[in-house]
Amino acid sequence: MRVLYFDHALELRADYPEPAPIAGESLVRVTLAGICGTDLEITRGYMAYRGVPGHEFTGRVVQSGNSALVGRRVVGEINAGCGRCRACADGMARHCPNRTVLGILGRDGAFAEYLRLPDANLKPVPDAIADEAAVFVEPLAAAFEIFEQAALKRSDRIAILGGGRLGAMVAMALRSEDFAPVVAGRGRERLARLATLGLNAIAADTLEPGFDVVIDCTGNPEGFARAIALVRRRGTILLKSTAAAGAAMNLAPIVINEINVIGSRCGRFEPALRALAAGRVDPRPLIDRIAPLDDGVSAFALAADKSHFKVLLRPA
Repeated sequence: MRVLYFDHALELRADYPEPAPIAGESLVRVTLAGICGTDLEITRGYMAYRGVPGHEFTGRVVQSGNSALVGRRVVGEINAGCGRCRACADGMARHCPNRTVLGILGRDGAFAEYLRLPDANLKPVPDAIADEAAVFVEPLAAAFEIFEQAALKRSDRIAILGGGRLGAMVAMALRSEDFAPVVAGRGRERLARLATLGLNAIAADTLEPGFDVVIDCTGNPEGFARAIALVRRRGTILLKSTAAAGAAMNLAPIVINEINVIGSRCGRFEPALRALAAGRVDPRPLIDRIAPLDDGVSAFALAADKSHFKVLLRPA
């Protein structure tokens, strides 16, 4: 099969072996896959990953030991737990110390014609959700995870740092629950595009300190320091970014100002699927291009251009 493969460089491979059948896992033919910030960080060294990247996808099950899944349109939670440890027993497979992660850790991902995931990870897509929206379920689920981790009040002043694809998704999720965040970004064109989505987008350098909640979606290590400077005393910072490079920082203000810091990663898919099916969130205006897998290397370059929000790959 054809895949995008990363090993110090990204390349198209036309003769990559299809995933072998494994009991309890399904074979999915990938319809659409999204390039996200984590994928870009992988090409810069994040997680020292070697293999087929890609974890945002929608597809159709073509082979499974679970007959109810065969032929179904699905999306998939990306963390595959061992099923034996305490985290898995507690229903937290995404924190399993022995897990594999689709396209990120120990498991080939979605920039391929086919992928394999445990049956339990696959979630059927309601008919009301188009493929172009379903491919956003994974990042939207990560955005909705905020509500399970932080007790937000609608009176809170909330700032989202980073006016890119992740910041936009988080803002859409918050808006769908009647919150009114400020999205701080850079670049006149990007801010204007965020505004057309109905988001309150402002230039990042105009923010003043005093926010109750600051959500870092910048994708760079400096975002955390900026969040510390903007949050009020006893406020909350949520970190949504991953980056290959580290950064030196002064943690004393966190202690002095008693700031709550929450790391926030993956989330349950059900809230995202409900929001998409009900039309409370429509991420499709974020799509800049849908490219064939054969153009995957150039599509990555396009996705890395900060003037673009979302680039999708169509492996078929």
